Amino acid sequence: MNASHDAVRLQTSLLSAAEKRLLVWIASRLPGWVTSDGLTVLALAAMLGAGASYRLAAAHPVGLVLAIACLAINWFGDSLDGTVARVRRRQRPRFGFYVDHVVDAVGTLALLGGLALSGYMTPVVALILLATYYLLSIEIYLATAVTSTFRMAFFRIGPTELRIVLAVGNLVLLVHPRATLFGHRWLLFDIGGVVAACGLLGTFAISAARTTRQLHREEPLPPGC
Repeated sequence: MNASHDAVRLQTSLLSAAEKRLLVWIASRLPGWVTSDGLTVLALAAMLGAGASYRLAAAHPVGLVLAIACLAINWFGDSLDGTVARVRRRQRPRFGFYVDHVVDAVGTLALLGGLALSGYMTPVVALILLATYYLLSIEIYLATAVTSTFRMAFFRIGPTELRIVLAVGNLVLLVHPRATLFGHRWLLFDIGGVVAACGLLGTFAISAARTTRQLHREEPLPPGC
């Protein structure tokens, strides 16, 4: 991901340190024809492919495996586009921030749309998960604009960790598509989707409260108001 113009990138995820070293190593060895913009397009294509793979999973479980491959390709494109630009000193911070997150919004819509049609997650749960994702995304982008700090992870979890969790979940689905909870059988990804939506909603509330408190402290009311 690319931070907006002059914003400080705050990446505190579990894998961020090792991932950063790996990405710089890869970026410094990529041929010149592999561009930052091309990697962004690759990331979007991979997310569209992941959505299509989940749709295919409604007919054949191989779609779950293809979705894992698409998530890996998405990581490659989405994580490397900004790194390549920085390594080659060809940054376009505002352009990169805007395009990268438009791509994220479209890609997430495709991913969860595919899940809603896969039979492994009910459409209502997918819609709730999409809504909470967008809600948190809006808060992050607004906070970046007003605080000049782009927070890329919460509670040590970032995009890479989320991809890994989703990929592991796909493997589990191949064996156990349902789970028992409170005496009832549920779709495993419905349970996971509800938990994820609650986590996103809670993160939104905490992040919004933190940003509001910071701005209130930095912009106090004039005396007498």
